[in-house]
Amino acid sequence: MWVKRGFMPNKEVILITGCSGRIGFKAAERFAPDYEIAGFDLILAGHLPDVDFIIVDMASDESMKAGLEKVRKEYGNKIASVIHLAAYYSFTQAHSSNYDRITVQGTERLLRGLKDFEVEQFIFSSTMLVHAPTKPGVKITEDSPVVPKWAYPESKVKTEKVIKELHGNIPYVIMRIAGVYDDQCHSIPISNQIQRIFENQLESHLFAGDLTHGASFIHMDDLIEALWLAVQKRKTLPKELTLLIGEESTLSYDDLQKEIAALIYGGASWKTFSVPKFIAKIGAWIQDHLPFMKESFIKPWMIDIADDHYELDTTRAKKVLGWAPKHNVKDTLPIMIGELKADPRTWYDENKLHFSSKILMHK
Repeated sequence: MWVKRGFMPNKEVILITGCSGRIGFKAAERFAPDYEIAGFDLILAGHLPDVDFIIVDMASDESMKAGLEKVRKEYGNKIASVIHLAAYYSFTQAHSSNYDRITVQGTERLLRGLKDFEVEQFIFSSTMLVHAPTKPGVKITEDSPVVPKWAYPESKVKTEKVIKELHGNIPYVIMRIAGVYDDQCHSIPISNQIQRIFENQLESHLFAGDLTHGASFIHMDDLIEALWLAVQKRKTLPKELTLLIGEESTLSYDDLQKEIAALIYGGASWKTFSVPKFIAKIGAWIQDHLPFMKESFIKPWMIDIADDHYELDTTRAKKVLGWAPKHNVKDTLPIMIGELKADPRTWYDENKLHFSSKILMHK
């Protein structure tokens, strides 16, 4: 389990919410050698001896109050940066009360509790999906229209508003982040796309919408570097700052299909056909409701947003942080697929996918 070492008065304090999550754990790992880290989360995961894990339920007034009181008792009243990552997220359903209860109201609880602290910076992990989708060749900027299309980005828009209303004297950075992946994949959309092609499922040859559209992604290491730079430069950043964090090059869905298939099948061509959305919805509904059908990752509500295009202009992040991504999805795919082919079962487990020995029969 995570254990707190003795408090080092010469080290500044960082509070990370959602510290047991994929991003939170990596952030804690990056900052721990140089800062005192207090981590809020509901469950304990992993092993970081230099992190003080504090159980906090973002949906509970009492739990939030107790967690912040522990921070005050252990570390005093001054916090260099709050990296707020805790949020609700689900691909299994389009809407849930948890988006408001945890993401929106949880942030409000946190900010109200922080008013009794001296906080130098508040960083919030938002999403590029708050923006209206664009078309190939037209990049989204931080000033592009905000038109969230489902509950997850809607909750981020509401939370951004809460931050702007309640931050008081605390400077904030809102990071609108692209889809996060790493060398093992750990991206729900990409891992499911790889799975469909690896298993040569019928769905792997079909796509609901425009095959020339795609979405921006960001490697975990590049995201953590953006967080690091934001904390390091907090004293010189604008008091209110919104940044897009993602790769500027966006692979189309068709190009991503072909890259994955070529890596799995040794350069073989891969055909993907665009199907009308109403037909795709019928197919998704059948798979989702009939007991003899294999459950599909693709839900009917996803069809309408399947070909939404996100292409980012990250000029502002380059200018104010001196940040630019060092990775891209296309160059990382060979690493992902290499690990899949070397040990499919472990790769499936890492990406929380159902594995069957039958998968290997045709390999």
